[in-house]
Amino acid sequence: MATNSSQNKWRAKNKLVKRQLNVMAKSHVHDHLQRLADDFRLRGKGEAVSFATFVTRALLQRADYNDDVAQMLEDLAEAYHRDRDIHSN
Repeated sequence: MATNSSQNKWRAKNKLVKRQLNVMAKSHVHDHLQRLADDFRLRGKGEAVSFATFVTRALLQRADYNDDVAQMLEDLAEAYHRDRDIHSN
């Protein structure tokens, strides 16, 4: 855990472009974030969260022009909601 002074220094440096996000998540979520970081040469789980958001935004944009991608996203959302207790925190 970072010290208060290092956290305050980070906040002061990044106050206009970043906000800190601390999230409690199941162990398997942490494991998958680490795997994303390893597989895509990212700088840790925090960057893996940004990457996952980037990929999701790209797929949403692609879905506007591609029915197969739109259906895939719909299927994934349906599967997530069906098994939400397994996947969510």
